[in-house]
Amino acid sequence: MILAALLALAVDQATKIGVVFGLGLVNRLQLDVLPPLLNFRYGENRGINFGLFEGDSDASRWILVAISVVICGAVFLWVRRSHGQSRVMQLSAGMVIGGALGNVVDRVVYGYVLDFLNMSCCGVRNPFVFNVADVFIFAGAAGLILFEGRTKKPA
Repeated sequence: MILAALLALAVDQATKIGVVFGLGLVNRLQLDVLPPLLNFRYGENRGINFGLFEGDSDASRWILVAISVVICGAVFLWVRRSHGQSRVMQLSAGMVIGGALGNVVDRVVYGYVLDFLNMSCCGVRNPFVFNVADVFIFAGAAGLILFEGRTKKPA
């Protein structure tokens, strides 16, 4: 779980640094890679997913940092205590924790979460941007939900 979290955190931060600063997205603001499937669009998310609860105050920033850290701790303890050695659950939890910590690093360093991914398909234009941490959080949460019951032993 810890290794998966560290790997997710490292991949998230490397992609943000590489795309946002390495490719100059911070100045260009947009870069079409494989339109419409994959585009880079610079975004500063001061809220949670899709800009919900967006606030520009320092208090909201640190509240979101604290909530993220508490959730990481809760997921870690829950998986550790309830699912022991289940590799799928540990990997899923590590993805959630690493992704959340990747966004925490952004909030601490920049004051907001760096977003850069934009994907559209099939005539539907997606106006939202996200990052690799969000992908890890989503995939990890899906794994925690889908595989949760598989590790329980019959009574």
